[in-house]
Amino acid sequence: MADPNLMAATQQIFESRASRLPSGIVKSFFDEATNTASHVIHDPVTMQGAVIDSVLDFDAASGRTSTKSADMLIAYVRTTGITLEWLLETHAHADHLSAAPYIQQQCGGALAIGREIITVQAVFGKIFNLGTEFARDGSEFDWLFEDGHKFAIGDIPAMALHVPGHTPADLAYVIGDVVFTGDTLFMPDFGTARADFPGGDAGQLYRSIRRLLALPEDTRLLLCHDYKAPGRDDYVWETTVGAERTGNVHAHDGISEDAFCAMRNARDATLGMPKLILPSVQVNIRAGHLPPPEANGTRYLKLPLNAL
Repeated sequence: MADPNLMAATQQIFESRASRLPSGIVKSFFDEATNTASHVIHDPVTMQGAVIDSVLDFDAASGRTSTKSADMLIAYVRTTGITLEWLLETHAHADHLSAAPYIQQQCGGALAIGREIITVQAVFGKIFNLGTEFARDGSEFDWLFEDGHKFAIGDIPAMALHVPGHTPADLAYVIGDVVFTGDTLFMPDFGTARADFPGGDAGQLYRSIRRLLALPEDTRLLLCHDYKAPGRDDYVWETTVGAERTGNVHAHDGISEDAFCAMRNARDATLGMPKLILPSVQVNIRAGHLPPPEANGTRYLKLPLNAL
């Protein structure tokens, strides 16, 4: 049975769209090393904007970070004349480190994620044995969004939607006439996100997807990743609700929740862990901040053995 709170928040989106509210300009940046699409959206009237799901470059072999990917976003923000209001995270990513604190330092903006990040912090705080110095209350972020929370990018209305399943804390952001889906959905020819991380749930993922696919068919969907399905030559990270409803290989119209869960659970059992999950998650649950330096001035990431 559908959660009435989720249905009410979705209805608010329909009402907002019906009033023909203004649209934003979107510029996307694709990081092939992590298959991540980061997005900058701004209001062309007020020139206020947001960055969604930025990437901090990380070389696992050397343990070195760099800001090449983030610097491209910053250059675009500055040359376009955008004032950043928000640095939005769709969830605590397992495939790349967030560059949000670095971009915030350079350009400002409030760093936000969904309130259920506290659930993810509790789980991974134990896995990484972070101790009492790690608060686990979301205070590393400037803002924790509740489901259905309304905000704005300049004069463009926005809403945070809780779409759990991939992780407990996943959000989609509805900003004007576009939805930033995070990892919930991929391109129709590739399907959907995995649901086997701690706190993930295939049934929740199915219901979250159906919630998004209840939006009007012409709704633009901006994705966080593309893994280039077999037979496709180019990376693509934009689709529509209609294209997903008719063509998503995992979740098109007519697929039942039971069938989806059976497929998703069987498929997930064959997948290895993302290569950057251990460094990524322990940084991203800290809002992208690196662990504090130890007595010798060096920062360290932990590598828990046989934990995942």
